[in-house]
Amino acid sequence: PVTPELLVSPSSQDGDLGSECPEDRGNWTGRLDFLLSCIGYCVGLGNVWRFPYRAYTNGGGAFLVPYFIMLAICGIPIFFMELSLGQFSSLGPLAVWKISPLFKGIGMGTILIVSLVAIYYNMIIAYVLFYLFASLTSDLPWQHCGNWWNTDLCLDHHVIKAGNATFPVNTSNTVSPSEEYWSRYVLHIQGSSGIGDPGRIRWNLCLCLLLSWTIVYLCILKGVKSSGKVVYFTATFPYLILVMLLIRGVTLEGAWKGIRFYLTPQFDHLLSSKVWIEAALQIFYSLGVGFGGLLTFASYNTFHQNIYRDTFIVTLGNAITSILAGFAIFSVLGYMSQELGVPVNQVAKAGPGLAFVVYPQAMTMLPLSPFWSFLFFFMLLTLGLDSQFAFMETIVTAVTDEFPYYLRPKKASFSAVICIALFLMGLILTTEGGMYWLVLLDDYSAGFGLMVVVIATCLVVTRVYGIKRFCRDIHMMLGFKPGPYFRACWMVLSPATMMALLVYNIIKYQPSEYGAYRFPAWAEALGILMGLFSCLMIPAGMLVAVLREEGTLWERFQQASRPAMDWGPSLEENRTGAYVASLAGSQSPKPLMVHMRKYGGITSYENTAVEVDREIEEEEEESMM
Repeated sequence: PVTPELLVSPSSQDGDLGSECPEDRGNWTGRLDFLLSCIGYCVGLGNVWRFPYRAYTNGGGAFLVPYFIMLAICGIPIFFMELSLGQFSSLGPLAVWKISPLFKGIGMGTILIVSLVAIYYNMIIAYVLFYLFASLTSDLPWQHCGNWWNTDLCLDHHVIKAGNATFPVNTSNTVSPSEEYWSRYVLHIQGSSGIGDPGRIRWNLCLCLLLSWTIVYLCILKGVKSSGKVVYFTATFPYLILVMLLIRGVTLEGAWKGIRFYLTPQFDHLLSSKVWIEAALQIFYSLGVGFGGLLTFASYNTFHQNIYRDTFIVTLGNAITSILAGFAIFSVLGYMSQELGVPVNQVAKAGPGLAFVVYPQAMTMLPLSPFWSFLFFFMLLTLGLDSQFAFMETIVTAVTDEFPYYLRPKKASFSAVICIALFLMGLILTTEGGMYWLVLLDDYSAGFGLMVVVIATCLVVTRVYGIKRFCRDIHMMLGFKPGPYFRACWMVLSPATMMALLVYNIIKYQPSEYGAYRFPAWAEALGILMGLFSCLMIPAGMLVAVLREEGTLWERFQQASRPAMDWGPSLEENRTGAYVASLAGSQSPKPLMVHMRKYGGITSYENTAVEVDREIEEEEEESMM
């Protein structure tokens, strides 16, 4: 029997039409690819080197109260919004703005931020690789003084320990061997007088950076098909090492001293606005919202993937990992403070200072120190890599979705071009003054610019596109509408909290510094411009969108803010209601028929489609009356 033409979807037709279609985007190949990629993306270096320090400086155990409240208000709703946008449209962070072409500049701002972050994030991975190779020895090179890079101020912890047994050693003007190894050997920062004098390239760091970009490229070579397999290792292995470090940590003498310091609740801190802002910032950066990574990963899902469940698994898993990492870090710091005979707050640090100075120094005090050092840096490597995969996948997907006909068939070559370009831009970070540039990028690339992007996304989806329409789209995908909790957060709580964050950041602005070094005014201006540039993409995108339309200025604005004709699910059988027959070359008046022909009968999702259609018809009748 001949199938009537009405029931044939373009995807099942042969002929010229197929040859004009761009190459298929592809999907995740395994059931856990998406979930593990999201976990790997969110659980990064910040969980290990920022959360424990933030917790202890902001009220210890009491910090968990604002942390989980901010997770509920800001983290979970925006995480779910990003996943929903990506999965519904199957588009990257640029093309997704078919939802409202007037605001495509938000996507451009996102790509700019992600590109800047990818440059310096891979430099941190290069430092980790450097230490990983340095740990392959019987005696760690930062264990003792007396090397060519050490100064007269260097004081070995063995000397301090032996001295404290007989008479107290004055440690006020001394430096640990691990600190001199980091600043004088790895960075060779004494060769630079400041950010304006980068000095020579450190070739060993340059080779480590080249290696880290090579690893990243090989893992994203085939897009999500290859990175989706690598994350089975990079997202799970850090947990194994973290548990090993945790068990080793809590069995050390003095460990409980550190843990007590980390978790003793100081509830008076909760009255300070700073603590709530710090909690929101930790959630904001730890979950990676606004960077486009979540949206990109979700765009490779099938249309009915249960992202509602995945949202809670990833966000709560991320929070638990941060708390666990705090135990692993502070148990070792407690042991170290006992060994050195100093209070815990004198050895506790955050950021690179913890990863490359304090923890490596603590490792030298343990038996089998090279083994524990190797494990720690291997954990940092796997934590960093899957976040870097997400940044790269975001950039590549965003651009290939804009030019699918030209770039999708050449995705591997295009990925190589992006990696080489970012490697060349990152070369300044491998110089003797590279650390100053890294601090500048870290402080400004994803600061207020990122917040503006997330606030704008939230407002456009709920106010311009419409919360009702957005909830109906989610209903089409998942078979149920988001409840009052999500609606309240999207409409009011999340944008208001992030506005408060933005205002607080501007009011409490402090110039960048690295140790005792203060950045010159021109460097500060450059940093602020870096943040402003991503914000300026939004009005620039609006200008381009308005110029493309016709009519009066107001008419142009109205037309540009409406969703594009082809906005909606990418596969025709998933397009119902308002999305029927709006794809180019569409022949099927009711995708439901395509579904029935394809799957033989009506499933629960088709029932949802019928409900959505009925709802739209009722709304149209009401508006006509």
